[in-house]
Amino acid sequence: MLDVRRMQVLRAVVSSGSVTAAAANLGYTPSAVSQQVAALEREAGTALLERAGRGVRPTQAGRLLTEHAATISRNVAEAETALAELRAGRTGRLAVRYFPTVGARLVAPAVARVRREHPGVRIDLRLHDPDDPFGEIARGGADLALVVGAPHAPVPGVRLVHLLDDAYVALLPADHPLAAKRVLDLADLAEQPWVGSEPPGPCLEPVLQACAAAGFSPDVVVDGQDHATARGFVAAGLGVAVIPRLGLTGRHPGVAVRRVRRPEPVRTVHAAVRESALTHPPVRDLLDALREAAARP
Repeated sequence: MLDVRRMQVLRAVVSSGSVTAAAANLGYTPSAVSQQVAALEREAGTALLERAGRGVRPTQAGRLLTEHAATISRNVAEAETALAELRAGRTGRLAVRYFPTVGARLVAPAVARVRREHPGVRIDLRLHDPDDPFGEIARGGADLALVVGAPHAPVPGVRLVHLLDDAYVALLPADHPLAAKRVLDLADLAEQPWVGSEPPGPCLEPVLQACAAAGFSPDVVVDGQDHATARGFVAAGLGVAVIPRLGLTGRHPGVAVRRVRRPEPVRTVHAAVRESALTHPPVRDLLDALREAAARP
C-alpha cells in the first residue's frame, strides 16, 4: 500500500525541482527526503524521479502519483473545512424525536429557534415509537428525544434532562354537578364513569397510581385513546376524564376543566440526549431552547 505522507514528500520534490529545495521547504534533511522517496519507489515498484541537470524531474509514474497526492491534499483540506463547519454548528443533521402533547408547547418554539440560529443544519423531526421511545437514541439514529417518566436513563451513554412536571386535570361535562367545584379531590371521581384518554404506558401510569392512592380503580366505560377524542366524549356526557395539562390544546365549550388533588397525578417530561451529541452546538442550543419553552407559564 502506498504511504500517503511519502506521496506528499514526492509532490514537494516535484514542485520544487530538487531534493534539496524540497527538504528546505519541508524542514527535513536532504537525506531524509531521499529516503522517503526511495521507500515510496519500493512501494510503487518503479522509479518515480530521474536526473535533470542539477535537479530532478518526475517519471511518468512520478507524475501520476504527484497528481494523486495533490488530489488527496485537496480532499483533506475540504474535509478539514467541512469538519470545522460541522463543529461550529453551521452544517450537519439534528434528529429529534418527540410525543404529540409536547409538540406545540415545547418542540415547535425550540426547533424554530434552532432553525434561526443554525440555518445550515438539516432538522429531522419525527414522532417516536411510543412503545420504544429510547430506541433511536440507543441505536444512534436520533440525537435527542422527549420522553415521559424514566427518572434514570435506561440506555448507557444517554443523559436525561428534566424539563417539566406536567400535572393532570379533570374534564367534566359542563353541566356536571361536580363542575361547580373549583378543585376536585381525586376520590370525587371514584363513582363516575371514565373516558380513557391514554393507551397503557408511562402517561397512563401516573393516573392509575394516583387513583390507587385515593382508594379506587377508575371505571373506564369508553376509550378515547387521545385527548381530543376524550374531550368530545366528555362533552357528550359519556363520562369524565383526567388528562395532562399539555393535552389541553384548546377549550371545548361543553367541557369544564378542574384541578385535582389528594393526590394530584403528575408526569415528568425529560429530554433524553446522547452524550456524544452534546458536543454539537445545535444539540446544546436545542436543549437550552426546550428548557426555556418548558419554563414559560
